[in-house]
Amino acid sequence: MHTSLRTLLLVVTTWLALMAVPIAQAQAAWVAYSGQGQPPMPLLLNDLDGNPVDLASLKGQVVLVNFWATWCEGCRVEIPALNRLQQRFKQPKLHILGVNSGEGKARIGQFTQRIPIQYTILRDADSVAIKAWRVRIMPTTFLIDKQGRLRYELAGEADWDDPTIQAPVL
Repeated sequence: MHTSLRTLLLVVTTWLALMAVPIAQAQAAWVAYSGQGQPPMPLLLNDLDGNPVDLASLKGQVVLVNFWATWCEGCRVEIPALNRLQQRFKQPKLHILGVNSGEGKARIGQFTQRIPIQYTILRDADSVAIKAWRVRIMPTTFLIDKQGRLRYELAGEADWDDPTIQAPVL
């Protein structure tokens, strides 16, 4: 076999082998936020009932701010585990805020009929919060400590039942 053909075959075979690795094996992981220890961007949005929720008012609690959308497959996969996490670490120890970006109340309501969400949902209808928080991938979750400081960011779908993912929350 000609050397260049053999090299091409090796490159193609290696590429195919790498592509065969299931994406699900790639586990999201917490990353120390670049401005770790700083206060997070302001977040004042309405919940699904139209009541304002201000992140600043939750100081003293650990808060997960999870940016999501109904069209996001990884977001849909995370929701049951986030529900279990909220039940395991009930408020006021942990408060989960699910920030839905760019979708209407009716669409979110239809979605939650099919997939119940047991934590607070906030509407970022005009996508101002997602831009201010510089979210580039859905879902993205931020961890805010009891002192109200932004500690970690987790981009992508996470297995919230995994103790290593839960560890910074504790």
